[in-house]
Amino acid sequence: MKIALLTGGLSSEREVSLSSGRGILKGLRNLGHNVVVIDPIYGDMKADEELIFKDKVSKEFPTLEKIRLLQKESSHKLIDCINSDLFDDIELVFIGLHGKFGEDGKIQTLLELKGLKYTGSGIQSSAVAMDKDLSKLVFEKNNILTPDWLALYRENNVIYDESIIRFGNPIVIKPNDEGSTVGLSIANNEEEFSFGIKTAFNYSEKVLLEKYIKGRELTVSIIDGESYPVIEIVPHEGFYDYEHKYSKGKSTYVCPAVIPAEVADRAKELALNAYSALNCEVYARVDFLLTEEKDLYCLEVNTLPGMTELSLVPMAAKAVKMDFDKLIKKIIDSSLKKYD
Repeated sequence: MKIALLTGGLSSEREVSLSSGRGILKGLRNLGHNVVVIDPIYGDMKADEELIFKDKVSKEFPTLEKIRLLQKESSHKLIDCINSDLFDDIELVFIGLHGKFGEDGKIQTLLELKGLKYTGSGIQSSAVAMDKDLSKLVFEKNNILTPDWLALYRENNVIYDESIIRFGNPIVIKPNDEGSTVGLSIANNEEEFSFGIKTAFNYSEKVLLEKYIKGRELTVSIIDGESYPVIEIVPHEGFYDYEHKYSKGKSTYVCPAVIPAEVADRAKELALNAYSALNCEVYARVDFLLTEEKDLYCLEVNTLPGMTELSLVPMAAKAVKMDFDKLIKKIIDSSLKKYD
């Protein structure tokens, strides 16, 4: 097939997307596909692959200055890119983007308007899953346990003492529509609380305060409507932030997770319930916290999970003897079924 691989993009997860793109490109070519690599920041200009993949994954949060400059200079190029002749004769678009302008339904909308087939979930499910406030409302309606939360806008007057009364201490603070824990913090006092809110608002127009749940970090991959082995993520210190996600040796991954069989089965069932409640398609990853009481709290659903060498969906697939190339083929086949 002639496949367009979308990678890079305009979000704070640009570097992660480029790493995913490298892996996806290799898999697509191993399968014999004719691949055109496209980074939307170049608009309707076809950049060579060496230029596209020159970025390296940062071990720290991407700087706000870089993100804002990129989005200011390149947001209009997104439309120019999709509307260009780069997509002539393309049979499928493999979306290797993460975060805003990739995972939130915007790129899916443009591709559908262009009449292009693409991998992953559709417009509505992508948008709702990316919006943590909306997705948690869906979880509640479907009896899927999720940490108590409060959505804030810039005009809201938030009082630390009142927040402590509701959520206890510490308090999790996160942007409403970012991934890879960008802008997330855990506040233990009023100073950290104020700084955390300010930081989160740098990345989003809506911010969540969330009850801190002490527990083991688990994740379940869904591929073509099937749950894969549960993975436990053990950061070597602190919590599973951007640095621990994308730095080798900062976290340990246990697959399958060493948990009771009934807990693993329940996590896989809940993951499918969350996936279905958001009307997701093709593949996704569902994140949980497991408490000492064996309660499973659903945190979020990632509709375009990472495909880097440290990524969790390929790890779960490998646990059932599915190598990376076969995983890419399964994503393609499942995506094409949407259009039958």
